[in-house]
Amino acid sequence: MTKDSYFHKSRAGAAGAPLFVLLHGTGGDENQFFDFGARLLPQATIVSPVGDVSEHGAARFFRRTGEGVYDMADLERATVKMADFIKANREHYQAGPVIGLGFSNGANILANVLIEQPELFDAAVLMHPLIPFTPKISPAKPTRRVLITAGERDPICPVPLTNALEASLKEQGGTVETVWHPGGHEIRSGEIDAVRGFLAAYGE
Repeated sequence: MTKDSYFHKSRAGAAGAPLFVLLHGTGGDENQFFDFGARLLPQATIVSPVGDVSEHGAARFFRRTGEGVYDMADLERATVKMADFIKANREHYQAGPVIGLGFSNGANILANVLIEQPELFDAAVLMHPLIPFTPKISPAKPTRRVLITAGERDPICPVPLTNALEASLKEQGGTVETVWHPGGHEIRSGEIDAVRGFLAAYGE
């Protein structure tokens, strides 16, 4: 797998600076979070891939058979491909810490990489993730940090499943925190503030 296995947009940072991987939601593209990520971590290498699955013309990172019903075989394929893509970019750019940010479908593929290859990321932001199955528990490095943001009335990502994902990631190790807003599946300003604070340590 190469650093170009996904169509993507990138901006090189300094050697040793973080690799910041940005993952769009269903129907998004490489631009959805690119400028946001570049402002959050101005020294980082930014990589923003486009999902390789089309759902009625909307880009996604893996297939599903219905709302909240995942094609588990395709999720496995996509998880391996995404992890290999990230590793290839980390090597190419001689990057330091690996940090991820994903929203909705992007958060779901990011979460599954955290579950399946817990050593890969140093920090991750999962915005409105949905993992509708019981993850396996593999140990993460104790320094790994995860921020989950979620809506208390999100019809796509129910509160109990968000809480279950938080518990599973905590069981892996490292630190996990969840920030809630009172709304649904939309990103709100409080989430942005939480993300900015969470990533401040990597922005020097």
